[in-house]
Amino acid sequence: MRAIDPPDCSLARAELRAALLSAGWPPDVIDDAELAFHELYINAWQHAGCQAPAVLVCLRPAVLRVSVCDDCPDLPSPSLPADLYSLSGRGLHLVRALTHRFGVDPAKTGKVAWFELDAAA
Repeated sequence: MRAIDPPDCSLARAELRAALLSAGWPPDVIDDAELAFHELYINAWQHAGCQAPAVLVCLRPAVLRVSVCDDCPDLPSPSLPADLYSLSGRGLHLVRALTHRFGVDPAKTGKVAWFELDAAA
């Protein structure tokens, strides 16, 4: 049985923000990174049942890559929500719109959803 409340990702989100601020990234790009990260993290909990998704942040001078890992091998469907009034189903579309590159790769035990943002966005 899955917990009703999603896992808290506020510390990871705050650390991501702090790292990008200290590297001098623009505030609007930082906001996009935080939102995209939050969507991937909550998706790992909500759709893969992962109570503590693993997060990997790689910050190079001009590129940020954030990966969120879960243990469910099912890859997400790229389809749109069934109807315009659905309460969910838009998260990955949002990640795709906010970031420069996005993907989901199979892993030995599950999958890795990731995005990349360029510093000069």
